Amino acid sequence: MKVYDELVARGLIAQVTNEEEIREMIDNGKATFYIGFDPTADSLHVGHFMALCLMKRLQMAGNRPIALIGGGTAMIGDPSGRTDMRSMMTKETIDHNCECFKKQMARFIEFGPDKAQMVNNADWLLGLNYVDVLREVGACFSVNNMLRAECYKQRMEKGLSFLEFNYMIMQSYDFYYLYQNYGCNMQFGGNDQWSNMLGGTELIRRKLGKDAHAMTITLLLNSEGKKMGKTAKGAVWLDPNKTSPFEFYQYWRNVEDNDVLKCIRMLTFLPLEQINEMDSWKDAQLNTAKEILAYELTKLVHGEEEADKAQAAAKALFTGGGDDATMPTTEITADKLTDGKLGILNLMVACKLAASNGEARRLVQQGGVFVNDEKVPDHTFSVSADDLKSGVKLRKGKKVFHKAVLA
Repeated sequence: MKVYDELVARGLIAQVTNEEEIREMIDNGKATFYIGFDPTADSLHVGHFMALCLMKRLQMAGNRPIALIGGGTAMIGDPSGRTDMRSMMTKETIDHNCECFKKQMARFIEFGPDKAQMVNNADWLLGLNYVDVLREVGACFSVNNMLRAECYKQRMEKGLSFLEFNYMIMQSYDFYYLYQNYGCNMQFGGNDQWSNMLGGTELIRRKLGKDAHAMTITLLLNSEGKKMGKTAKGAVWLDPNKTSPFEFYQYWRNVEDNDVLKCIRMLTFLPLEQINEMDSWKDAQLNTAKEILAYELTKLVHGEEEADKAQAAAKALFTGGGDDATMPTTEITADKLTDGKLGILNLMVACKLAASNGEARRLVQQGGVFVNDEKVPDHTFSVSADDLKSGVKLRKGKKVFHKAVLA
């Protein structure tokens, strides 16, 4: 199967322009493409995972990725998918986040001469002259067309700042700049970026002529990726200091039955023939599929050794074993204890298994909290300093494990 056809078969392609040209370029390793990443945190999360895997796939087929870090556009903020204006970040914070992204991306794609490149749009956006932008770029955009874009329509009732209104123009200028200076002939992005991406393609044609070949592809990237990126506890990070390999493994081990094969197709590098054989799997076989998904993705992000450890720890926990060496752990300082004890509600909050004492109380009342495999009887239950010295194993529901130890 050719590369483009495989992307389609894996459910990655949502919309394209110039499909036959795109197919020919990708299949023959002629695409120099970019995907943008907004540095809004100091770690990538699983919402970025699909883009990273796509870049890896296309690089393996001979195409050249450009990872565009939005150090410049982050100064504005993307209104897509938001109901309010994003908090403004300092340049220092943005620069720090960009450096963190670089280190994590290197696990997926190979950077170097004639290989993948990493660029920061702050390098060209922050030095632009405002009047020049209005004359050279703004003149190519119709306000009427921009207001019809979904990313703006959904914000009009709550209010859209003029600052954010410029985001489409800035993102479009990115493609124009990369096309001229890096030979970038294709852009990929989530389906909530479609209007911004079309703006970039149109800007190139308006400025450089209709024969300029600039291709646009959207993926099932943000609609699926953003859903993947969130849990009740918040984002699932690729940084092991934020989300441990065990927690990362458990996240994928616990995906919904309806999502497991979709995730295997989109995110793993297993052959499609092998995945298609799983289509008929049901019941207990779906648990096996989840284990395959969790292992493959943990190996991709954290390496084979950490994936082996996480898988072994998960199996030991579910079979009643005691191997909790890689279980997420919180150290409890002595000042948290009262009379040598710590109540279960405060312990749950300290371990981030509940956002508040009220939420922890509800979990206990529903019978969903266990300490050392024993159900917690009521919200007055507490653990002692001696318990914590030995290590207290907490379980929320059937699948979320944590350990608390005295610091």
